Amino acid sequence: MAFWEGVIAGLGVAVPVGAIALLIVDVGLRRGFQAGFMAGAGAASVDFFYAGVAALTGEVLTLALSPYKDVLRLISALLLFSIGGFGLWRVRKISTTGGAKQILVQGKLRVYAQFLGLTLINPLTIVYFSALILSREVSYMVIFGERVAFVVGAGLASLSWQTLLAALGATARRNLSTRFQLFASLLGNMVMIGFGLRILLPLVL
Repeated sequence: MAFWEGVIAGLGVAVPVGAIALLIVDVGLRRGFQAGFMAGAGAASVDFFYAGVAALTGEVLTLALSPYKDVLRLISALLLFSIGGFGLWRVRKISTTGGAKQILVQGKLRVYAQFLGLTLINPLTIVYFSALILSREVSYMVIFGERVAFVVGAGLASLSWQTLLAALGATARRNLSTRFQLFASLLGNMVMIGFGLRILLPLVL
């Protein structure tokens, strides 16, 4: 039972379309399934880690992070601006050099590390898992095996979803024209900047 609750929790945090999801699709679109899978694995690793931390510490770490949540959100917004801005520059560069499909070649481990870092600075993930853990009965909280099952279920569910996103991007790469791929990447990077603005505006106002 705890495993399937973890699966539902993992999908709950992974499925909503956000900046990381768009980035995974974009990596699959530009570089193929393997790179997209490594990007998704980086994001899923953080979901797995935060689910484990939440299961072990409950509200302790959530309370510890609370004073820094605005700083973390500001960093998230600035990173999204940087990624979106660089993505727009890359699309313009590709469009003016005859439609080359790739300018920057990165190792797959580097892609994994980048997405690990991007997802790690999101404090909402651990708040989400902590809230789920704390909403359970006391008997659930003290049974270690059920906590492990919950964490494994959450991690596998997140990885499965991120892999699907990578596959969608890679499929589009194989079947869509270069012009459409450029348009999709352009749109995705503009949405990325929009996510950054959505995070930043409440902090400023």
